[in-house]
Amino acid sequence: MTETRRGVLAPTRRAFLLSTALLAAAGALPRFAFAAEPVKGGTLTFNIGTEPPVLVLIAHTAGAAYNISGKVNEGLLTYDADFNPQPLLATEWKVAEDGLRYWFKLREGVKWHDGEDFTAKDVAFSIQALKDNHPRGRATYASVASINVLASHEVELILAKPAPFLLKAFASFESPIVPKHLYEGTNIPENPHNIAPVGTGPFVFKEWVRGSHAIFTRNEAYWDNPKPYLDQIIFRFIIDPAAAVAGIETGEVLLSVANIPLTDVDRLKSNPNLVVDTTVTAYSPSISRAEFNFDNPYLANVKVRQAIAHAVDRDFIVNTIYLGYAKRLDGPVSPDLAAFFSSDLPVYSFDPAEAEKLLDEAGFPRGADGKRFKLFIDPTQPSGPPKQTAEYFAQALGKVGIEVELRSQDFATFVKRVYADRDFDIAIEGMSNLYDPTVGIQRLYWSKNYKPGVPFSNGAHYSSAETDRLLEAASIEVDPKKRYDLFVDFQKQVVADLPALDIVAPDTFTISDKRVKNLNLGVEYLWNNGAQIYIES
Repeated sequence: MTETRRGVLAPTRRAFLLSTALLAAAGALPRFAFAAEPVKGGTLTFNIGTEPPVLVLIAHTAGAAYNISGKVNEGLLTYDADFNPQPLLATEWKVAEDGLRYWFKLREGVKWHDGEDFTAKDVAFSIQALKDNHPRGRATYASVASINVLASHEVELILAKPAPFLLKAFASFESPIVPKHLYEGTNIPENPHNIAPVGTGPFVFKEWVRGSHAIFTRNEAYWDNPKPYLDQIIFRFIIDPAAAVAGIETGEVLLSVANIPLTDVDRLKSNPNLVVDTTVTAYSPSISRAEFNFDNPYLANVKVRQAIAHAVDRDFIVNTIYLGYAKRLDGPVSPDLAAFFSSDLPVYSFDPAEAEKLLDEAGFPRGADGKRFKLFIDPTQPSGPPKQTAEYFAQALGKVGIEVELRSQDFATFVKRVYADRDFDIAIEGMSNLYDPTVGIQRLYWSKNYKPGVPFSNGAHYSSAETDRLLEAASIEVDPKKRYDLFVDFQKQVVADLPALDIVAPDTFTISDKRVKNLNLGVEYLWNNGAQIYIES
């Protein structure tokens, strides 16, 4: 990770020189090396598992859509394997020495898929929309005081306070640029183009058959000719684990990132026709957590939450549910986000006797039937480790007198239940840390990010003045050591308060047919625009 200093990135990366223009030659392409001459043509069938509720992430952070959004709606920048920014819709950029002005020169001659011209007005509109509507955008762009269109293809952001992470925020999936002429004056989260997107990217939306697939075809007018190389991408929503494995083994599916049973991984690794990649997406290490609803009177009691933490054996989850393909978590930061991770946190040991004691102290003794009270638990997915983790929670909590009923539903229903209806007690969910805690973690704990209906925000309804202070101070602190210390104090605070029990940092698996090339060229991995992917003949 590149460190930051005085609001600009440190000079260990030439692309981030203090007070020096962060320039790429106008019209230059990302500096990625290709192993062989790409081949044009072919269809990439890509199983992403869970069907997302939207296809463009202008007002949503649905994980399944990470693989789709940037292939239609591009961002200003992309990033190489060392997180150095590369041109995309922006061709030049500068950051002022004090970190309070970001200037972008935009690519000219770019067309939206409906034929309209792409201009700076689209960029200014989109960044404001992200700030107002995106679950992470509220924190990411919180310091942006104004967005000024300087010319048809020139825009600046003026910040009220430094945002030392901001230059890493302009990736396509994280900060998509949408067409102002189709979004202005609408309810952005409900805009119909969120499900039938119009972008500038290499792939054009063709159809979405609910429960089955979404098809995107080659943009023949794409600005980066001769890309894209693929004729089309078909995103499949295969939930059933057996069908997911069969799809990749038979060649019906050429690329898969979801619902592959861990029991099959070793066999798939031995298949000479497949490539099993365990690369962690540097842009967004993920964690699994159990979020508690503070609006539930039982869970509002910290001793109950502490009891649950002691009743659950996270090492068992790592070894039995994840078969060792995960790391135990004792706090909200993944060890894969090494620049901010701390191992010096309080630990809730597996201690059912202590759990029983805490529940008694909380005023919830066992009744004549041996039960104390009842909770519902909802996994984010109806199969695989999330559901298995929920089943284990139900068994573990039952042993200390808490009756638990598991409810399974599809992803869209889960999101509505937890974030809109707030009809949940414990949610077993996966969350992306992103590349910086201000962007990926603050949203889950910041009291100002409690907004019913906004997914993947502060679903616990947690409010702590000290946590808010630490997060807000860290978001503008430009000294790397001071910023790290603030985030360590934040981790200790939320581990004590327990708005969520962090469980594991799961390993990631990308399984592809060996003919599929150029999948991993930068920190966004499969979340980039996909223009460089090709199928070897």
